[in-house]
Amino acid sequence: MKMDKRIFLTVFFQVLLFLIFVLLPGMIYGGEYPMKPISIYCSYDAGGSTDLTARALAREGEKFLGVPLVVENKAGGGGTVCCSLLTSKKPDGYTLGVIGTSPLTTNPHIMQLSYNGFKDFAPIIGYSAYISGLVVLKDSPYKNIYDFIEHAKKHPGIAYGSTGMYGQSHLSMVNFMKCKGLELKHVPFKGGAPASIALMGNHVDLITSGDRSIQYVKKGVMRLLLNFNLEARDPQYPDVPIVRDIGCNDLPCTRMIVLGPKGIPDTVSHKLEDAFKKASETDTFQKVLKGLDCPYAFVGRTQLEEALVKEDEAYRNALREMGVKKGEK
Repeated sequence: MKMDKRIFLTVFFQVLLFLIFVLLPGMIYGGEYPMKPISIYCSYDAGGSTDLTARALAREGEKFLGVPLVVENKAGGGGTVCCSLLTSKKPDGYTLGVIGTSPLTTNPHIMQLSYNGFKDFAPIIGYSAYISGLVVLKDSPYKNIYDFIEHAKKHPGIAYGSTGMYGQSHLSMVNFMKCKGLELKHVPFKGGAPASIALMGNHVDLITSGDRSIQYVKKGVMRLLLNFNLEARDPQYPDVPIVRDIGCNDLPCTRMIVLGPKGIPDTVSHKLEDAFKKASETDTFQKVLKGLDCPYAFVGRTQLEEALVKEDEAYRNALREMGVKKGEK
């Protein structure tokens, strides 16, 4: 009798453990992916446009995935730290990243990395783009881009600031200078904030900024002369020409994207793509983009893969033309 009771209790606890560890998660999270919270690594520090949009996308995405989406900042190395960490995770859809695409399409041509560019990742969606622009102070003698080009041709060596060596804004400026035959002095800064401060202090004559220094443009402190990385003029700044308007070819924009480690099952990728697309279309998320002056530029998995190939080729060629080799950053 005692033996029967012991056997009963053993079986009972085995069944109980089975329910707790196998069936309960399915009961809570719907029985299929996702069955637990999803971690999202953000490649940049808190407070920037990538971080703020990542958190907004996660909040909206929870509504369609039915589980918590937890955003963690993994900044460093211009986004390469986050990418390296992401490749070490299981491709099961429970660890994703929100990054700018530069660590996938520019940095691999400059430095030795632990991953093979965009080929070591599973793209999910792209939802916005980084646009750079040429900015001067409000009282600058350059009233438009044509004034600047004319003056710069007559006065080589004008100093311009950028948000960093070999970043999108720097390479876009070099591409523009080559097209127009200009010789300018490059002064790199560690981001848009110090570059803007240098301009306001008259330490440089103009800057090429990844965020186009929009907060200062809107306040009337600065003036936008030229928009890089756009296919058409920005509706918010219809009088500001794009590079094609002045007879030059342009570099493609880098993007804000969601991705995971290479090898995520198609069924999981498809579910994530669908959920994030719906999340990106909500009024709440669109309001966040508008407040940050970030364009909505949605692309799904297939389109994103194609865009990354083109972006990688464009920036690789731009760096080669500059004579940049790995290890020089």
